Parts: sequence; structure tokens; C-alpha cells
Amino acid sequence: MAIKHFYQLALVAGLFFLTKWLPSQSLDEQRTVFLRAEKLLEQGNDAAFLELGETLADYPLYPYLQYEWLKKHLQKTDKVTEFLTRYAQTRHAPLLRAKWLDYLAKHGRWQEFVDYYQGTENPSRECYYYWALHETGKKEQALHEAKRLWLTGASQPPACDDLLAEFIKSPEFNQDWVWQRFSLAVNQENWPLVEYLRRMLDKPGQKNADFWLQVYKKPYLVKDSGLWMGADAMTGRIFAEGIARLAQIDVDLALLLWDGRKHYLAIDKQTLDKTDNKLAMILFNHQDSRAYRRLQQVSGPDGKVREAKVRAALLEGDWQHVGDALASLPWEQQHEPTWQYWRARVLEMMGNAEEAKKIYLQLADDRSFYGFLAADKLGNGYTISDKPVLIADGKMEALLKQTNFKAIQEWRSLNRDLEARRQWWFAIERLDKQQLRVAAKLAQQWQWDQVAIMTLVKADYWDDLGLRFPLRYVDEVRRNATQQSLDPAIIFGLMRQESLLDSNAVSPVGAKGLMQLMPATAGQIAGKLDETWHTDSQLFNPEVNIRYGSHYFAELLQRFNGHVALAAAAYNAGPNRVAKWLPVNRNMPADIWVETIPFKETRKYVTSVLAYAIIYQQRLQTDALKIKNMLAELRGK
Repeated sequence: MAIKHFYQLALVAGLFFLTKWLPSQSLDEQRTVFLRAEKLLEQGNDAAFLELGETLADYPLYPYLQYEWLKKHLQKTDKVTEFLTRYAQTRHAPLLRAKWLDYLAKHGRWQEFVDYYQGTENPSRECYYYWALHETGKKEQALHEAKRLWLTGASQPPACDDLLAEFIKSPEFNQDWVWQRFSLAVNQENWPLVEYLRRMLDKPGQKNADFWLQVYKKPYLVKDSGLWMGADAMTGRIFAEGIARLAQIDVDLALLLWDGRKHYLAIDKQTLDKTDNKLAMILFNHQDSRAYRRLQQVSGPDGKVREAKVRAALLEGDWQHVGDALASLPWEQQHEPTWQYWRARVLEMMGNAEEAKKIYLQLADDRSFYGFLAADKLGNGYTISDKPVLIADGKMEALLKQTNFKAIQEWRSLNRDLEARRQWWFAIERLDKQQLRVAAKLAQQWQWDQVAIMTLVKADYWDDLGLRFPLRYVDEVRRNATQQSLDPAIIFGLMRQESLLDSNAVSPVGAKGLMQLMPATAGQIAGKLDETWHTDSQLFNPEVNIRYGSHYFAELLQRFNGHVALAAAAYNAGPNRVAKWLPVNRNMPADIWVETIPFKETRKYVTSVLAYAIIYQQRLQTDALKIKNMLAELRGK
């Protein structure tokens, strides 16, 4: 064994010698050594790894190797701190810092924790930092932060326990702090935290908490007048909470009881306003004709209420109210394309066609859903400006010479796409807007469509249509569009909105691929097409994903009588929801229907898909689509 070990070390030393003293290594040679060093690290052969790793000191992925070793040797303080200093601008410095801070907290090394802490979104490390401040003499600052951490309905991680325990022991802590968090926890239905907080209350407080929970779980108890005879503030608060809860299942009864009793109970103005706001927004979300009047009565309306008021006025069909609601928006917001369009519609519907035309003319130059609507109103063609990013000589080469971009190229050379993309997002955080434009064009050259689009967004540049609306999978799209009697531009519009044309995209809920299909939906479509459904990974195949997505959209289009806007809404929110949103016993212009979709996400989705379809139409050099034709008037059920 000793002889074998001797020869192994001799071999490593020989490789080390040759590598270190050769005049220079090519990148291909360095990659070979890098892969060998990785293998040694994986095997736990530290001595051989360290010697071999030193020969790669000028290799772009050397910091990664050092990080991978140091995260297993956090006790080597000098090595860790040296790395954090020398490689502070690399992606792996914050990763190592996070692991080392956890190590310091575990060992109670609080002064070092304070010295090396940097702001983080990790709640455990944040709590450890405030506790470290407490333990190093800054107790007042620590307790100030503890108050903020206390006021949440979510359970804080165990790392916060010591800090919050100190706050609870402080003279400032009282029953009101418990009630504030109790309310937040109930609203989040965090029952373990609710029970913990209930136990912190005194006996009268526990009685009130039990009553609160009883009303929350059985909101119809607000009907029982005998329960609401008390004149104390807690009774009024519980009544208001019960009303808000009841409104979610029986809004008519909630309104009746609230309007009839709120003035006879001890309810503070903040709670009154908050409950009025909730009831008005519930009416709006139910598309109830009473929503506008209730929204008008909300005291101190925020931006969400002001916008809802415009949409509620559109629902009731009162153009004077629409104009009044638009005038209540902040001045800057009134000049956004959305509200400019509706201002023109108000003028048009109230007989002021000339003023309406002036607004439409200005708006028609905007490359957006509302700009395209305005162009249709005027009978004009669409204005779709395209100004590709221009890169000055040498700028791309200069970017590629940056240390972080050298690392990206190496990960790509090693076919490690995930690491390359992680490195990308770290690297571009340090770029100015001009450099971001260069980076976006680089990503486009690499056919990283999603990355290119998102990078250009960070650059705040919107006019390079070739980059923002790439033409990938054209043959597959056209073939399936023909088979399903769809316009190819609509399929592209859906893909652009769903995945930014990333064939490997996965949503938080599990939708996959270019058209973001749920596996269950894809399995059903496979059955209809008499195809075998093997595995969810089939959805990462562009040809399969486009075929199934196109088929599904065609089904939705058929269900909604060829109405593109309704089918698009159903693709996002589901056909059953969309069916419930259709007007009853009256016709409705489709632009109003889209603007009053209860879900903000779906509303934005529909306007984006339709606008993207128009843009893709230009990219495909066709002209069959018009926004107005995708927005036919809705007939009441």
C-alpha cells in the first residue's frame, strides 16, 4: 500500500511539475486538468487535489474549484477569508460567505459574523445577524429589528428564536403586539402560530381569541345580534374580521350586516376603512354592478382601488363615471397607454370624436396592445418600429475578456448549461445599460433566446424586435398552424408569453416547455391524437410541445366560437373560469371585457399574447391578423 501511495503521489507531482512549468497551457489542456481535479475532489483526495489545483490558478474556473474545497473545510478561517478577499467579485464569493456565516453562527462566533455579514434575503442569516448585533453590544438596534420580524403571519425560522425571545422579555412588549401578530397569523391560516400566540394572551385575551377563531371558522355568526352587544374595541374588530370573511362566501349578506351595524359598534377608523376597501374589491372581483359606488366610498383609496374604480365604471357602462375615475388617477399614470386609450374611448362615446381622434393618433405610434387598438380605431396600419442594437467595434470582444464572461464560456465549453446560465446572471449584475445591450446580443448569438430577452429588459431597451421576438421552430409552428387552422403568429404569441421560447422552461406549478403545458393536459391531448404518452420529459421536445399546445389552443378556440381573446384567457386561467366571466343578459365590447378580467395576471396575459401575435405577424411577413378581429363583441349568455 505504501509503494502504491508513493507512485500515486509521484504521478500527481509529475503532472503538477509539467503543468506548472510548461510555458503556457491551452484552454483544452486546462480543461483536462480541471476535470481531473474535480474527480480528485469528489474522491476526497485533498492532497492530490490541492497540488493539482494550484496549476490552474489562471484558469477561469479556478475560483469554483477553490470554493468546492473550502465549503468542506470551513474551519480553515485564514483560507476562507483570503478567498473572500481575493475573489470578492466572483460568483462563488457570496456562496462561500453564506456557508461560512452559517458555520460562524453554529459556533457562536458573533463578532466575526458581524464583520463578514452582507445583506441577504435569507431570513435565517438575517436573524443571526441581528442576534450577533445583540451579542456584540448593539442590543437596541437588534430589538428594533426584532419588532419588524415579529409582525408577520408567517412562522419565523428557528434562527430567530433567541432574538424574538429577547424582544418578548423587553419592557416594550405587550398584549397589543400579540394581537397584531395573531390577526396576521389568522389571515394566513397559520394555525400552529395562532395557537402559540393564543397561549401568550392573558385569560380575557384568550377568551377573545377563542371568539375570534369561532367567528373566523363560522362567519355566519355575524348574523347573531346577541353576540355583538359589547361596546369594546375588540368586539368591533372581531365583527369586522367576520364580515370580511363572510363576504368571501356571501357578499350580499356581508354588505347588509356591515352597513346596518358598523356604526353601532366600537370600530376604529382604520378598521372601518380597511373593511370597506375589502368589500368594495370583492364586489369588483365578482364583477358586481354595485362595485363602482362602493369603490367611490373607500376613504383614502390606494392605486389598486383607483384602477379598480375605472374598470368597475366600464363594467357598469357609465362613460361619465369612467371619465371621473380616470381623472382620479395620478397625472403620470393617466398618460400611460392603457389609460390614454380609455380616455379616448370616453371622449368617443360621449360625442367628442375630434378629441378622441387626437389621442388615438398619438397612441397609434405605440407598439402595444392599446396602440394597435388605436390604429384599428383610425383604420390605419400598425406602427411596429424595429431598431436593432448596434454594437461598436471591439465592445463584444471586451465583454468576452471580462473574468466572469471567461467563466461563462468555459462552462459552455464543458457543456454545463446550468452553471453557465448561473454565471451569466451573476455577471450581468455588474454591467451598465450599454454593456447589457452588448451582452444581450452575445446571448442572441449563443441562441439563448430567453436569456437574451431578459438581459435586454434589464438594459431598458425595447426596440430590437429580432432579439425580443426570435423566430425559432418556424417549420414546426407553420406545420401545426396549418393542421389546426390557426395563424402561426398566434402560436408564436403564445410561446413568447408562456416561455420566452425556452424549450426547457418549467413553471412553479409544473407547466413545461415552449407552450407551458401541464403534464396531465398533455396526456389527455396525446390520447386524443392517438399517441403514446410516456413521460413528462416529452414536453421538452419542441415538436411535441408545439403540436400539443396548438391542438389545445384550437380546442379552446372552438369552445369559445373562434374568439381569440377568450381562448387566450382560457389558455391562462382555464376555460371554466372564463365561462363564468362572460356577460349575462347583455352584449359587451370585447375591449371592455379584457380590461375587466378579474385576474390581473390573465388580463396582462391576453393583452400581451394579442400584441405579440401582431408583432410576430410582421416578423413572419404576413398581414392577416387585426386586433379588432380578435376582439369581436361578446354576446350575453
